[in-house]
Amino acid sequence: MSARSRSRPSVPPTHRAVLAAVASLAVALAVAPATASAAPSDQPGGTSGVLDSRDLDRLQEKAAEVQDDLRAQQDEVVAAREELAEAQRAVEEARAVLADKQGELSVHQEAVAGYASAVYRDGGALSRLTVLLGSGDPGDVLSAMGFLDAVDSHAAKVITVAETYRRAALDEQQRAQAVLDRAAARADEVSARVAELEAAADAVTAELDEALDVVDGQLSQLQAEQVDVNERTAANWRAYVDQLAAAGLAATPAAELRTPERGLPGALVPVAASGGGAQAGAAQQPAQPSSVLVLPAETLTAVSAAMEALGRPYAPGTAGPDSWDCGSLVRSVYGRAGIPLPGTQGELFATTAPVAAADVLPGDLVFLGTPESGLGHVGIALDPRTMLAADGRAGAVVVRTLPGDQVLGIGRPSLPARAAVAVPEPADGALRVECGNTVYPPSYDGARAWGGYPNGLIPPSAMCPLGPAGHNLRCDAAAAYRAMSQAYAATFGGPICITDSYRTYGSQVRLYGEKPALAAVPGTSNHGWGLAVDLCGGIERFGTPQYAWMVANAGRFGFLHPTWADPGNGREEPWHWEYAGT
Repeated sequence: MSARSRSRPSVPPTHRAVLAAVASLAVALAVAPATASAAPSDQPGGTSGVLDSRDLDRLQEKAAEVQDDLRAQQDEVVAAREELAEAQRAVEEARAVLADKQGELSVHQEAVAGYASAVYRDGGALSRLTVLLGSGDPGDVLSAMGFLDAVDSHAAKVITVAETYRRAALDEQQRAQAVLDRAAARADEVSARVAELEAAADAVTAELDEALDVVDGQLSQLQAEQVDVNERTAANWRAYVDQLAAAGLAATPAAELRTPERGLPGALVPVAASGGGAQAGAAQQPAQPSSVLVLPAETLTAVSAAMEALGRPYAPGTAGPDSWDCGSLVRSVYGRAGIPLPGTQGELFATTAPVAAADVLPGDLVFLGTPESGLGHVGIALDPRTMLAADGRAGAVVVRTLPGDQVLGIGRPSLPARAAVAVPEPADGALRVECGNTVYPPSYDGARAWGGYPNGLIPPSAMCPLGPAGHNLRCDAAAAYRAMSQAYAATFGGPICITDSYRTYGSQVRLYGEKPALAAVPGTSNHGWGLAVDLCGGIERFGTPQYAWMVANAGRFGFLHPTWADPGNGREEPWHWEYAGT
């Protein structure tokens, strides 16, 4: 059965050599159950995978260059559009003023025309001659001539002033139109530049998609093999526990195995320590052809619980049941066994009782790191060669090989905690590593922030469905979304309506081409990390019962409405919600 045909959340996403590992439980003087046949990998998500190839690095660098150009160009797009809009407003205002002045001139012209028409109706054009000939009183003649001069002078002034204003308004309109023409030309130049960048992004996208198809095919195969390894590992562990139970040894409490020098229960004998003497916290039952390793009941419970988490997604800051980080997984499974532990890799290192690396037993905690980066991971040993961990590079709870050159220490949770010691920290400016994954500063562009996958270039096999056709998110976010949708349906009678989820790099490029002033620059959208959704069905409007439900309940499932999308913050998007973890 292929990985895609299995139910989600299923197999862990990774992009290195086969994540096959063996839970052989082989320790000195101990009988090992049957092992898986595949050879274990050095580390999930290492440098030999296709996604870390030089060809893909080159393509990603090219995409990043286009992305930077688009980001810089976006400011110009916004500025050019604002300039164009302002120029258009100025032209409209100038046209309105011109129309007003043209109206005033028309009114005055109509008044003069009416005056002329009245004179015409009364016997012809009024002039000094008609006044002289039509009047018998010299005083009336002089008075009428003075009135005529006043009327002519006033009419001339009124029309002249109105025409002056009209011409000024016309000049202003022409100046505004010239500004508008320049702004339009500027906008055309910016649009042409954006079109060139979009074409470059399209070209890069085509190459990236082709490489991604290859990666996705390989990933599907790796996932199928990992499922087989997970099943073999769990079966081997169950067989070992059953063997102990059949011998009546599965319920031995940790307290009875902590001081072997003072005696052990029944016929048990100590397990030799590499430095001489006996190991605390374990025993063995002599048998032929090999002795049987006896672990505390608490350790058996914890490791069995960890086996149940195999294949679940890794997500920083989460603590199950749908996703885990490395520290929270250790804390949870040992908590189920009645052993309280802290929940971070640093606290676990600082307080867990240490044992020699050569004495590692199943259930021990393995701390990985380097002198440069300090402590960077914690997992649960299955034997001297393998460990089970929520792995940031694999993106899931996996069984992986123990890199011998990176083991900083071994801790045994079944022994009493030690006084806290210093935790190895990064040196010389090295970046911190958490659960096997490098933690980049907030200013970092995030090109490899999730499992080694670039934004918008996550293989489909590494995603999980939300339910509605075609919608996917990172697996932990998908599990949280499905739970949230079920809770929503209990109130509104149906699941959450969704319009958008994970966006490929190519779809980001297309959306940017349609909305360059609004859409995120390709390669920067949270949709491209598989961590954002756009919702509908009432949620897309502020103040609706559906939106109010999201505000009140989404946080319980790890989703939030980002501040920039809230009312009054410039980009109001009630429909946009992001997964921030639980």
